[in-house]
Amino acid sequence: MLRKFAPLVAVASLVAGCSTYSPPIETASAPVAPAQTAAGAVSAADPRAQAAGEAMLAAGGNATDAALAVMIALTVVEPQSSGIGGGGFLVRGTADGAVTSYDGRETAPSGADPDWFLAADGSLPDFRDSVQSGLSVGVPGNIRMAAMAHRDHGSLPWAKLFEPAIKLARDGFRINQRFHNSLSARADHAGFSETARKLYFDADGNALPAGTLVQNEQLARTFERIAREGPEVFYTSELSEAIVATVAEATPRDGAMTLGDVAGYQPKQRDAVCGTYRGYRVCGMGPPSSGGIAVLQILGQLERFDLGNLGAENPVTWHLFVEAQRLAYADRELYVADSDFVPVPVDGLIDTTYLASRSQLIDPAKRAESVAPGTPPGASIALADGDEPEEHGTSHFAAVDSAGTMVSYTSTIEGAFGSGLMANGFYLNNELTDFSRSPEVDGKPVANRVEGGKRPRSSMSPTVVWDPEGRPFMAVGAAGGPTIPVTTTRAIIGAIDFGLGAEEALALPFLMAFGDRVLIEAGTWLETEADAFKALGHKQLIPREAPIKANAVMREDAGWVSARDPRIETLLEVP
Repeated sequence: MLRKFAPLVAVASLVAGCSTYSPPIETASAPVAPAQTAAGAVSAADPRAQAAGEAMLAAGGNATDAALAVMIALTVVEPQSSGIGGGGFLVRGTADGAVTSYDGRETAPSGADPDWFLAADGSLPDFRDSVQSGLSVGVPGNIRMAAMAHRDHGSLPWAKLFEPAIKLARDGFRINQRFHNSLSARADHAGFSETARKLYFDADGNALPAGTLVQNEQLARTFERIAREGPEVFYTSELSEAIVATVAEATPRDGAMTLGDVAGYQPKQRDAVCGTYRGYRVCGMGPPSSGGIAVLQILGQLERFDLGNLGAENPVTWHLFVEAQRLAYADRELYVADSDFVPVPVDGLIDTTYLASRSQLIDPAKRAESVAPGTPPGASIALADGDEPEEHGTSHFAAVDSAGTMVSYTSTIEGAFGSGLMANGFYLNNELTDFSRSPEVDGKPVANRVEGGKRPRSSMSPTVVWDPEGRPFMAVGAAGGPTIPVTTTRAIIGAIDFGLGAEEALALPFLMAFGDRVLIEAGTWLETEADAFKALGHKQLIPREAPIKANAVMREDAGWVSARDPRIETLLEVP
């Protein structure tokens, strides 16, 4: 039996908020006290990468140092998902409320154009053909973004950040069940590169079993050189030459990545997008990510509903959540892309009056038959939605230090094992397939079409949260492609509306609208309440395994707590 729907409450405010290598410097917003392990926390999708971040805190480093060390170590132990062959976004929030965000998203080569993925006759080839080629590889951004964040806020020497990863690569790490499963499921792609086949597969082409020790000496040497010579060596040496040669050889058209494209890559400091939800301040990543905007839109549209009174196990609660998703994603598809190339009405999309009007489209008693993009203040474009795929090769991690500085970082190589191409001991991303492969729809150009130097739209949602007293409260994010904003928002709702601890918030069941379908997590109470959801108008319910992987650090009564998605815990065990 469903509980009676609670009276609606008023919508609260939601406002917009917010090279060359050099040694770390202190800036006006950067100084932090040395962190002790007991006074901070680190969360990552692999315990060995998490240990790398914890080692930085134990050595007197801060949250920025810890997060960067995790990213580097994940290149070794979670190569299917992230690493220095890809890019990412980092959001940093301090105890006094200052917030900084960094964009290390990969860029298309200068020779790319809107027809980048089209065959000579104008047709679209099979998606796999686009992925497993140089066409899909963007210029990696993680190393230069890490250097920028470290220059601004790091406290440990640059080389120190690489020590755990070098040891893991040289001494070896044991394959866990999750990595073995990934290798087996995508054997032809994971082993596309001869180097990768020798690392991760036996002579018969079978994925090495869980428990096997893998040593990646080439990657260890790559790390040592970047640690010793600084980040520029990644972009202007034999390392970059190897990347370019690998990509060019696999690119079946003119315009392939050049040494100039790699050398010219620049990360960017962006304005964070910030708002409030029930008195909590929430800040995330702006364009080219759609994640921060989507999180704030979903929260803003839900704020007039008393979710706490409805409860975490009420189908009405999650019906409202799905309806808010649908509205947010309709806006996302039309308006959000790389703001250096397309005017994105960021302020309008998170404007309180606009979100209040969008919220009025949500009926607590039934599903809307259809949803359409709104017209936010400042919208001046009439572009088209494209045909971007889901991304699966992503990892989120978070850190907080004794000063209360929170760092939320999401890193990706896009699909599992990226492009399948490998250089210098790491996989290269297939990030360019996050662009629309169709340059126009019904005669209108697609906002997220390919252009030289452009960054593809992303769903990544690294987020930091302060409580109503202004105290650092939570750093959270997720992997899972288009599910990322939904998963991140669900965890925030769990913590704020339901008062759940970090692990409980991440464990909340998954559901998400995809067109007319609603994916619900199989084996949870959501599946047993199918009739209730159908009565609310959600006729096409698709039970499936939750395609998510979330991480968070959160301040609870006893202090900071590290949590990762419980769905993957058993898969992380090593025989």
